[in-house]
Amino acid sequence: MRFTQTALQGAIIVDLERHSDDRGSFARVFCPNEFRAHGLNPTIAQINVSHNHRRGTLRGLHYQRSPAEEAKFVRCVQGSLYSVIVDLRPDSPTRFQSLGVELTADNGRALYVPELCANSYLALEDNTVALYHTSAFYTPGAEEGLRFDDPALDIDWPIPPTIISDKDRDWPLLSEQQI
Repeated sequence: MRFTQTALQGAIIVDLERHSDDRGSFARVFCPNEFRAHGLNPTIAQINVSHNHRRGTLRGLHYQRSPAEEAKFVRCVQGSLYSVIVDLRPDSPTRFQSLGVELTADNGRALYVPELCANSYLALEDNTVALYHTSAFYTPGAEEGLRFDDPALDIDWPIPPTIISDKDRDWPLLSEQQI
């Protein structure tokens, strides 16, 4: 695996190191020792899969507040998606900044989302499947979110989000929250 630091402190792109021959290819997709060596939380409490039927389906921006903060490790296993991180960490030099990365089944790229960062993804094609690991269990009372279209975040989505849950559409603006 190749670990690349992004513009958001602690948010890491993880690329596969594929070993190919006439049979196909092989790559390691997760190793707790390598995660620890790069300062990442290797804990896996849950593994979730999300099937998105239609291009333009948006999920997020979600995060969990204390004491249920969770890191996420997001990968696209079918189709393509655009994954966004918004840094909400109080002491981070990149607080309230965002980052978007295209993850596809073909490029095998994954994105590590640190604790106290909101995450969202947008399906860029029909029948896109996201697989993601979380370092903490889903805790309904700790779930929070940000509006995908909040002008304060100024996220440049590559295509317009068209299918959005009421919950995700109704999150308060950043200016209305105490983060």
